[in-house]
Amino acid sequence: MSTNTNNNGLPNIDDLQNLANELFRTLPNEFPKEISLSPDKSEHPRATKIAETILQAGNLGNTAPIPAQDPLNIQPNPNSFSGFGATPTIANYSNTGASALYPNAGAGFDPQSGVTTSGVQEDYNLNINNPHTGFHDSNLKNGASPQLTEDSFFSQLLLNNQYLPFQTENSSFEIELQAALATVDTQFKKRDISPLNGNGPGNNYYFLDQNPFAFDKKSPSPIVGNTFGSKEIGAITGTNFNAELIKKDFPILRETVNGKPLVWFDNAATTQKPQSVIDRIAYFYEHENSNIHRAAHELAARASDAYEAAREKVKTFLNAGSVNEIVFVRGATEGINLVAQSWGDHNLVAGDEIIVSNLEHHANIVPWKRLADKKGLKLRVIPVDDDGQILLDEYAKLLNPKTRLVAFTQVSNALGTVTPAKKIVEMAHSAGAKVLIDGAQSVSHMKVDVQDLNPDWLVFSGHKLFGPTGIGALYGKEDLLNEMEPYQAGGNMIQDVTFEEIKYHKAPNRFEAGTGNIADAIGLGAAIDYVTKLGIEAIGQYEHYLLEYATKLLKEIPGVRLIGTAKDKASVLSFNLQGYSNDQVGQALNKEGVAVRTGHHCAQPILRRMGVETTVRPSLAFYNTTQDVDTFIKTLWELKKVRF
Repeated sequence: MSTNTNNNGLPNIDDLQNLANELFRTLPNEFPKEISLSPDKSEHPRATKIAETILQAGNLGNTAPIPAQDPLNIQPNPNSFSGFGATPTIANYSNTGASALYPNAGAGFDPQSGVTTSGVQEDYNLNINNPHTGFHDSNLKNGASPQLTEDSFFSQLLLNNQYLPFQTENSSFEIELQAALATVDTQFKKRDISPLNGNGPGNNYYFLDQNPFAFDKKSPSPIVGNTFGSKEIGAITGTNFNAELIKKDFPILRETVNGKPLVWFDNAATTQKPQSVIDRIAYFYEHENSNIHRAAHELAARASDAYEAAREKVKTFLNAGSVNEIVFVRGATEGINLVAQSWGDHNLVAGDEIIVSNLEHHANIVPWKRLADKKGLKLRVIPVDDDGQILLDEYAKLLNPKTRLVAFTQVSNALGTVTPAKKIVEMAHSAGAKVLIDGAQSVSHMKVDVQDLNPDWLVFSGHKLFGPTGIGALYGKEDLLNEMEPYQAGGNMIQDVTFEEIKYHKAPNRFEAGTGNIADAIGLGAAIDYVTKLGIEAIGQYEHYLLEYATKLLKEIPGVRLIGTAKDKASVLSFNLQGYSNDQVGQALNKEGVAVRTGHHCAQPILRRMGVETTVRPSLAFYNTTQDVDTFIKTLWELKKVRF
């Protein structure tokens, strides 16, 4: 919208009035929908101040005054890591990228006070329609991306986080207006273009506003922070993956432990959650909370749409052929148990054989062992070599006409070994067996394409994919799922019920009895959005080099024994340190803020195969940095100095 000026250089009254009305029409019903600024019509004299402020922001170089404190008199919290409590600033807002939103981004962290010194500046009120850490989600009803021009007065006002001039007053009208503006979806939201995809609605992620990859085809760039002392590690050709920027999207990574910045090296147990996932779950409970599928009201429609959209995201993420092949479960464990009971208990008979690998998590051993004991089946085990690699020749010897099922992990949670999954599936199918892949440890590190791998089932857990706990997915071939008996019985999975006969829905509903974990399924969809936008291939590449960096330094420490040295590994490092129990090592690392897992990792068979009962297990993710690794390595060196 443009404005005209009179001979004195001031905006015309009609333009002021139109601008003010455009604003007020977006407000809830209790606010006026139309006002007049004419001298004889002064129902709302403050509208003049609103319009003048908007015009000042648009025409006069963004010089509108900013109050020294927030309009709701919220006192700053000196220990707030999210930037809440900081006084808004317009400095450098003419820039683009992270430097525009956060002028001092990356300035560091103060371990004494526990406060980030990044200079991040944010407003108190999260705008769920365009959160700083939120991806566009079609299920947010107000998430459409309006077309704006750069000289839009409203967009310039919102872009610069400027306040209306009367907001420091303590009158109820101003406070109510501020609250209303925070919730209404107006046409003057500023939407940026993502530098990663080049189009579509913008998303103010730290890592998107300043590209963490910094692609430069002319010369290779080293990984950020790739030195420890005088040691150096190789570069990722053409890529500088800025994990420090990405880390800002994860609120918990601003925590301190024992006065030290948290270093989260327990990712194989569970991953941390980006703000976008947290916001999406909160939005569901604030705006969409309802049971799904069985009501005619608005909230049921919103919840159902969001839930089924999350299923579509899982389908796309795994490259499944249909949403009907995606069943929401509590996690990988429930998915395996579902297959064991719904298919195994009804299709396997005494004498049949099930093959698992020596690498398996207990969740992919115990259900099959229980079924074998119950039905007289034989459980056979694929052996591994001393590095923790599957012995395919030995696996081939196990396959025979009695083999009905092969269940194996794509990535070992205890050793990090990446198995030759596609080859294992092909060999099993050639013997006439069904195949289940445990993808709990793989989906966060590599592209998992079920049409390429061709398993009959694949399971994964959301909480290991930067999503919520208590949610996961079972992929199954559609025809096979429809042949399987329901896992549980109740509402939602029923087509028709009489006292004489029950008819079940087809997949996936036949396996989702009762009220499911609706909010966390939607949160899982948000996590998939996050990982997809960052790029699973880029994640895998960065984590590979981070693993190489950590492995090289770990091997240099006297008395360290690395457990699991397969050539193809995901970012897991299991080890023992001579002279210390694993718990002692874990406690020493914890004092420095480094979180690792110690114990048998629910994978006792493989650890015993490697000659140990327990290990220390740091496991890495894309928000970890070489500086994090340095802290970890330095602590181990200090332990060695004490004893030796």
